[in-house]
Amino acid sequence: MPLRSGYGTLLTMAERRIYLSPPHMTGREQEYTAEVIRSNWVAPVGPHLTKFEELFAERVGLPHAAAVTSGTAALHLALRILQVEPGDEVLCSTFTFIASANPILYEQATPVFIDSDEISWNLDPNLVEDELRAAAARGKLPKAIIGVDILGISADWDAIESIAAEFDVPVIEDAAEALGSTYKGRPAGGAGCCSIFSFNGNKIITTSGGGMLCSRDEQFVLQARHLATQARDPLPHYEHSQVGYNYRMSNVLAAVGLAQLEGLDGFVARRQQINAFYRERLAPVPGIRPLAEPAYGQANGWLSVIQVDADEFGATPDEIRLRLEQDNIESRRVWKPMHAQPVFAACRSVGGAVAEKFFETALCLPSGSALTDEDLERIVSCIESMA
Repeated sequence: MPLRSGYGTLLTMAERRIYLSPPHMTGREQEYTAEVIRSNWVAPVGPHLTKFEELFAERVGLPHAAAVTSGTAALHLALRILQVEPGDEVLCSTFTFIASANPILYEQATPVFIDSDEISWNLDPNLVEDELRAAAARGKLPKAIIGVDILGISADWDAIESIAAEFDVPVIEDAAEALGSTYKGRPAGGAGCCSIFSFNGNKIITTSGGGMLCSRDEQFVLQARHLATQARDPLPHYEHSQVGYNYRMSNVLAAVGLAQLEGLDGFVARRQQINAFYRERLAPVPGIRPLAEPAYGQANGWLSVIQVDADEFGATPDEIRLRLEQDNIESRRVWKPMHAQPVFAACRSVGGAVAEKFFETALCLPSGSALTDEDLERIVSCIESMA
């Protein structure tokens, strides 16, 4: 049936734009934000913010959480609390979005990029061990390790934490993409001294923009809240003993987050269904291989990814992307590894060939939880037509 576009023109289903991972509203967002407006709790804190933090912490199986303006802000706060300083090194996944690495530079520290393993696409525990042993021999251990649950797939946290504990190096779990995923039956986000999540518009749930820092350590989260509200000392006048930031999430956005959190199970279930559909339809296509997942966890299906053998399929990932774009379908290449980014040209890396191969061969397909079966048929039919 024809649909009306934002400009008032009628579009057929075949013409309608299919986005990669757009927001998906539950229908309760307006109700909760209206409560905020009626109560006048539109300032940076309020009851909806407190409730959102409490329910989110419960959902990821941790006792404490602080809601902030972005996942990047949460990661920056974690590095500040760990006292990362100029001259320190921080190990970081190379196969990730740049927001995982930028906060290291905010503190004038130096990232050291670690390659992925071939199964999970995440931080390779063996390379982490190699680097920690080499760093210990040099007499300068890294100040922290940032591991990323890429594409909603959990890293092998038991292996990473085991080797990190041997050298007493704190671990931060960047679970920005992994809300609703599991690792060995536990909710993603339970590793390390803290975990961070993102509520950017393309994530499983969104608050328009926003993030969360979670931890088992109450003092860690209390310190994060303190730094996120300009680090004001507890005095009747304005006094500050530390540099702080304006990183606190507003009560208005937290109201959106509450409604989104109610829909999380449905969002995850639908994205996993979409991932299963792509696997069933595209796995038989020569040269197309849906992304495998490690046996230790279940991904939330945030983004469905295929790997393409261009010689066998007859087209590169970018050629597929351009063909989909001709049909008004958005797809996207996976992240170019951080060690290959111009801004990090002076930084050291450990390995890198695995992440580079992923970048060259992989393509993200539309994965939004509001996709219809007709949308999915349109997407795969376009790809199949190229075979």
